[in-house]
Amino acid sequence: MRTTSRARRTVAVAAIAAAVPVVLAGCSSAGDNEAASGSSITYWLWDSNQQPAYQQCADAFQQSSGITVNIEQYGWADYWQGLTTGFASGTAPDVFADHLSYYPQFVSQGQLLDISDRVEKDGLDLGIYQDGLAELWTNQDGGRYGLPKDFDTVATFYNEKMVTDAGYTAEQLSDLAWNTADGGSFEKLVAHLTVDQNGVRGDEAGFDKTKVAVYGLALSGNGLNASGQQTWSPYALSDDWYYGDKTPWTSSWNFGDDSFAGTLAWYKGLIDKGYMPSVDIALSEQDPLNGYLAGRYALVTDGSWMNSSYLGQDDVPTKVAPTPVGPSGQRASLFNGLSDGIWSGSKNQDAAWEWVKYLGSAECQDVVGEAAVVFPAVKTSTEKAEAAFTEKGWDVYGFTVQVADGTTKLLPIADQWSEVNDTMKAAIESYLKGASDKSALQSANEQVNALFK
Repeated sequence: MRTTSRARRTVAVAAIAAAVPVVLAGCSSAGDNEAASGSSITYWLWDSNQQPAYQQCADAFQQSSGITVNIEQYGWADYWQGLTTGFASGTAPDVFADHLSYYPQFVSQGQLLDISDRVEKDGLDLGIYQDGLAELWTNQDGGRYGLPKDFDTVATFYNEKMVTDAGYTAEQLSDLAWNTADGGSFEKLVAHLTVDQNGVRGDEAGFDKTKVAVYGLALSGNGLNASGQQTWSPYALSDDWYYGDKTPWTSSWNFGDDSFAGTLAWYKGLIDKGYMPSVDIALSEQDPLNGYLAGRYALVTDGSWMNSSYLGQDDVPTKVAPTPVGPSGQRASLFNGLSDGIWSGSKNQDAAWEWVKYLGSAECQDVVGEAAVVFPAVKTSTEKAEAAFTEKGWDVYGFTVQVADGTTKLLPIADQWSEVNDTMKAAIESYLKGASDKSALQSANEQVNALFK
């Protein structure tokens, strides 16, 4: 996928800087197809890879409802800036794909329509979605601001030739473990896959960590933030640590815990030993995909939304392994999801609701699943996506095993996430660069906790 698709999941998003006037989100009664028939609404997406599937949904929806859906697709940065402008000028789309990092802010600004009454009136079964996804889109007062659209987990993409040449099998990569003492079998693999410019591996005598040709593990600049989705989170979360007291609506944070500092210390050790690139390199390239395709990385921790970018490369045969088992005895992955939200200022709320309801149905999500781009939120549609990936010859077990085994952890959602993210991102980067110690993490944690007092 493109950079815009990559960014769709990165939760290191800045707060929307422009002041957005509050539009009161009234809970009007649900419309029906007859009332909305003949209407025309606008729907925004940021992922062009998914646009064909949603256009297919829109065509089928128009035939059954008489409602025309005009789909507009924008790159990630332009997408959110366009929403900001649209909210301020009263020209925002009727319906738009929403992200958990932005959603609390939109709710507080009154820009999202509360659909709880419509869900109840139309008798929607929220049990059709993967466990936990529907709850993400409710606020503290019980309002509901979207229906689950899709979900993602993280896993390890690996260069099949490099791994085979190093003497490892796919079965071995699916059975790795890590710990903070010696890194376990996972660090041994990363060390062996690291090769310097003289052809010496990271676990061999004479290895020169200042002249690395192939890093065993990539470091994603996109993931160096307060969620660590594609970087440190699979390790911290598999060591019995969590971000805060609860989610959604986290209000007390745990970034100052010794267990978190211990995970980061081990993770930093991979950089210090030359097995993983420096923070400066990661930030300069942001997305490690190009480096991986160029042969600079053997392993990349990344999200399921990047399947086609890695698995669709004929020149670099790639497979997927699950994240390693941690000290807790289980592996772990963040569980993130998107929804489709209705702008509270829409003049076509009844038609918009019919479209959102259709987007959240198995009928549409089956179409999305069969496109083999993302995993739909509806459980039965997820199965269709797995079958579609298999038909392509792509084994995505490394992503789905987390859901099957119940080892996923929900993304932290908080009212002041952008402030939390900015503070912790700076502290985490500083720590991994060696410019500070764990006291800086504790100090930053005190700062973010103070936001909620």
